[in-house]
Amino acid sequence: MQRREVVTGSVVLVVLMLVTLLPFISLFTTALHPSGSVPLGIDWPANPQWGNFARAFQVADMPVLLFSSTLIVVGVVPVSVTISTMAGFAIGHLRIPGARVLFLLFLLGLTLPLEGIITPLYYLVRSFGLINSRLAIILPLIGLYMPFSVYWMRAHFVNMPSELSEAARVDGASTWDLFWRIHVPLARPAIASLTILLSVWTWNQFLLALVLVQDPTQRTMAGALGAFQGHYATDIPLLSAGALLILLPSLLVFLVFQRQFVAALLQGSVKG
Repeated sequence: MQRREVVTGSVVLVVLMLVTLLPFISLFTTALHPSGSVPLGIDWPANPQWGNFARAFQVADMPVLLFSSTLIVVGVVPVSVTISTMAGFAIGHLRIPGARVLFLLFLLGLTLPLEGIITPLYYLVRSFGLINSRLAIILPLIGLYMPFSVYWMRAHFVNMPSELSEAARVDGASTWDLFWRIHVPLARPAIASLTILLSVWTWNQFLLALVLVQDPTQRTMAGALGAFQGHYATDIPLLSAGALLILLPSLLVFLVFQRQFVAALLQGSVKG
């Protein structure tokens, strides 16, 4: 019976992996077809056009987009992680007055779809004179990431034993010492995984970049794909090559930091 469950589980995992990989395989084979052709499904070309990747890199002005995306990620992620870590500690571990109400408000924020607030957000950003600048993407993303980020960090801090804080208080530790010297080091897996998630989400941000910024060089790489598509919508292989180039950094981040991400997901309470 146990062997059957193992085999069944393995088969399900393989099927799910294939379903996940098939779109990327199709995108890759499409990118290798001659420019201007319309490939059908997963069809390996007789003469692979590897130069499509170099052409897409040049046509989309990838170095400029890489620089712009990096600036946006650097502007969004450290601020979001810092604020959410402090808020998660206050709500989840210190149990400040009104913590339950604050937590419910953050949960309410998780239910708001971006598509539903993009119009008022546009007028708000325009009223501040930030339209067509990277701040038009950075500031809204910091706010939009707060519900999930606080929920993520609160889930970690709520499981921290109160005995740790009580022992530190006896030794004369202030609230800041308690946070910075004791709980932040213990929260490194959760912070690292949150950093990875927010970095990938920011890098792949499409809608905000497309609506709030008209200059493609001020957008994220995914947002700039909209302008790239507008000029080369009929060149499917070139568009596929550009999409893969934009996807590559996110994939590399997950491959490099996958252990930290899994460690945060499996992290429980402190033992010993």
